[in-house]
Amino acid sequence: MGKRKPYLFSSLLVAGVLALGACVTINVYFPAAEAQEAAEEFVEKVLGDEAEAVKPAGENPQAWQAPAREPGFDFMSLFISSAHAQAADITIRTPAIQAIQDRMAARFQASLQAHFDSGALGFGKDGRVVLRDATKVGLKDRVAVTQLVAEENRDRDAVYREIAVANNHPEWEAQIRETFAKQWVASARAGWWYQATDGSWKQK
Repeated sequence: MGKRKPYLFSSLLVAGVLALGACVTINVYFPAAEAQEAAEEFVEKVLGDEAEAVKPAGENPQAWQAPAREPGFDFMSLFISSAHAQAADITIRTPAIQAIQDRMAARFQASLQAHFDSGALGFGKDGRVVLRDATKVGLKDRVAVTQLVAEENRDRDAVYREIAVANNHPEWEAQIRETFAKQWVASARAGWWYQATDGSWKQK
């Protein structure tokens, strides 16, 4: 019986390492820099050519990158491929996402832009559109504008979810939404309103 202990120990060790490797392969971190670039591309198309296409203030895309590693043998490379070890790319080029983007762009150019210009609408801190000041909308148009805002927010909620699902990480939805919320503000034109993280309204 005593001679079987080393074999048993080795088997348990191998099983433990393999289990650890299996856990690591699904631990793909959120690719924040890639998500920000995707958000910028998406938002620019929706808002049009005149939007101030800039990255969120105070954010350095390089800061999102994983730190460089010194060359050498990586023990975990025995169990995890480099594709899993790195961040995934973010794609926004699926038929479903493109269809939502086209609807949002058409709605913005045809109707919403004028209400952002007037100050009636603002970008909410949650990546949605908010009817900030209804008094800036004519009484006869308020129902229609409220409906437009509801339609816009349905599309926004849908696209954040769809981007996460399309990239095989539905758990990224909240981070996708946060990234887009920052980009809507970053791309807003001078004079437009946006909601700060504390809920207060500020004019760009």
